[in-house]
Amino acid sequence: MSIKTLLVTPPLTQLNTPYPATAYLKGFLREKNIDAFQVDLGLELVLKIFSEEGLSALFDEAEEVISDCSDNVQRIFMLQDDYLETIAPVVRFLQNKDNTLAHSICQDNFLPRAKRFQQVNNVDWTFGTMGINDKARYLATLYLEDLGDFIIEAITEDFGFSRYAERIAMSATNFSPIEDALHQPSHILDEWLLEILEEKIQLVQPDLVALTVPFPGNLYGALKCGKYIKENHSSIKVAMGGGYPNTELRSLQDQRVFQYLDFITLDDGEGPLINLLKYLEGKISTQQLQRTYLINEEGALQFIDQKIQSVIPHAEIGTPDYSDLLLDQYLSVIDVANPMHRLWNDGRWNKLTVAHGCYWKKCTFCDISLDYIGRYDPAPASMIVDRIERIVAETGQTGFHFVDEAAPPLALRDIAIELIRRGTKITWWGNIRFEKTFTPDLCKLLELSGCVAVSGGIEVASDRLLQLMKKGVSVKQAAQVTRAFSEAGIMVHAYLMYGFPTQTTQETIDSLEVVRQMFSNHCLHSGFWHQFAMTAHAPVGLDPEVYQVEQKDFEFEGFAWNDLPHKDPTGAKHTRFSEGLKASIFNYMHGVELDLPVHRWFNFSTSSTSLAPNLIEDYLAETAKEDHELSKHSLIWLGKAPMLEIEEEEDFGQLIFINKKEDLEIECHPILAEWVANNIESFSIYNEEGFLKVEEIAEAFEEETGFSFIDFTESEAWRTLRENGLLIIRL
Repeated sequence: MSIKTLLVTPPLTQLNTPYPATAYLKGFLREKNIDAFQVDLGLELVLKIFSEEGLSALFDEAEEVISDCSDNVQRIFMLQDDYLETIAPVVRFLQNKDNTLAHSICQDNFLPRAKRFQQVNNVDWTFGTMGINDKARYLATLYLEDLGDFIIEAITEDFGFSRYAERIAMSATNFSPIEDALHQPSHILDEWLLEILEEKIQLVQPDLVALTVPFPGNLYGALKCGKYIKENHSSIKVAMGGGYPNTELRSLQDQRVFQYLDFITLDDGEGPLINLLKYLEGKISTQQLQRTYLINEEGALQFIDQKIQSVIPHAEIGTPDYSDLLLDQYLSVIDVANPMHRLWNDGRWNKLTVAHGCYWKKCTFCDISLDYIGRYDPAPASMIVDRIERIVAETGQTGFHFVDEAAPPLALRDIAIELIRRGTKITWWGNIRFEKTFTPDLCKLLELSGCVAVSGGIEVASDRLLQLMKKGVSVKQAAQVTRAFSEAGIMVHAYLMYGFPTQTTQETIDSLEVVRQMFSNHCLHSGFWHQFAMTAHAPVGLDPEVYQVEQKDFEFEGFAWNDLPHKDPTGAKHTRFSEGLKASIFNYMHGVELDLPVHRWFNFSTSSTSLAPNLIEDYLAETAKEDHELSKHSLIWLGKAPMLEIEEEEDFGQLIFINKKEDLEIECHPILAEWVANNIESFSIYNEEGFLKVEEIAEAFEEETGFSFIDFTESEAWRTLRENGLLIIRL
């Protein structure tokens, strides 16, 4: 017997690219020669909504309530013929199927416009005269957001572009509100969702439907699907896993959720899923399941985790398999306000994990006690690049988002070298820690391999608080590393935090001053402030007394448990800073108001910054070690071998490098020129025999030329080589 599995992402995640969980699981099952089918119900529901047929039905549905709606929604309703005429071409444009439509979209008389377009007058300076495609994509995004406002007000408040009925799952310690929502009459979006699900069930005829729930905004859709399956296909088993149960349902006590599900699994899905399949085939008993909740034969809720079974190493999970998904139908939208959010939402990115877990796993605000962070398990660089090449071959897409909690710098180094050596051309970005391993030379190497952006936590931007949260990064270090990435041509996004326990008003003001100076000194391109949240599985939540924060009393009622209400007796009144911090970052990202004193962003009286106005500038001015002092590092040459010309009469040598952009000519002493010409290929990144260390090169250089290696590293010829592809990297 072979169990047929349907892997489902319920609505809604991103519009531009699939959430990777089902692709990861399908790739793993492929390694085991087990067939599965996957579907992104969120995408297919969105395509149904934003079609002429779908919008027409929504306008009909809204007719009875439109008189009670806002002027904005009534305007959209009155323009319904214009929306019906434009929806199909706009969707095709956002799917990159009709890019010439950009010219029409940018005209004032093409798109119907409602409230979201009130900000359009300020957008021309952002795109200029050449960015017509980007401007059109932004306008088309506003057009969809107007329709989203219409749906929320006139049809159901459950709708959202990256969530579906999220409100009922947020901090849901009690299952009753969720159950009440599930038993309400289905609205039209629910009906469409279930129609799409039924189509997939008829196509696949599954024995098991496995639902991934990464976020609270996926829970309602998942349980709605489970309810439908239980009522209409009782022989099909239903399992749920993903980020939401991994963090929220670890203390589950309420059995009612199992009216809609048969199994809930925790942590990585590969082990629990393969065991579920074995169990459904009758090969193992329930007691051999792995990290799985179920209702046992006695009718009691039970969590089973067969400890004998080891976790599946990252090297054995296989290559994500994106087949079955409608990859050419995702929508590339643009949020112009934030460059990193734009990167996130525009274009389709293959998701890949460099290493399981976090190599640092010390941050006190992070869920480091959980497996997805606490168990660090890398895979060899050659294997990661093998996976990259396979995904490119199968999808035709060369964009990659490395979705690690924090991608290890040495792993990224090795992946970059492997990509360059193989000539594998991709574009990639990911999340990192701004640690000192990311030297300017390593940043240049990553850029050459295809890196276009990194994001990382500067968090509170206060050395005292960074030490308290065990971030392992100082403000100085963050400034120097972000500047290194920026100078390498890589966009830098900062995750910023306010309201960490004991953070004072002065520290909040000073942290904004640090951020202002980092934008002013071209360290950062993008950023986002969020308020600290205390979670049950982070060190602060596990031991709040140590961090001088008090957990407020609340009643856990058997369902979700993660966010912990708390108060900070010794800290500032954190919530009042929210609007000012968000307004400042919006302006900084656009290069505006960088000279405004930071205390003026707040609509209440507060002190000025206590930091020197040139703090970050001074940090950036500190000199690094001289090249010859990096004796344990290795030389890597990124270019081609030069042609050598010796002018004996003039007593100089000329090295001529033929490059993509322009030729490079270096004149120096003939002995130096000859030594470079004879030895540079041994430093080449394509030399797989291994890289020589600086101390080895220095010794050989002095022996062969009679010149001082220190003098050579201080010469114009050396500086020119360093500026054009000669890197010094720790290997």
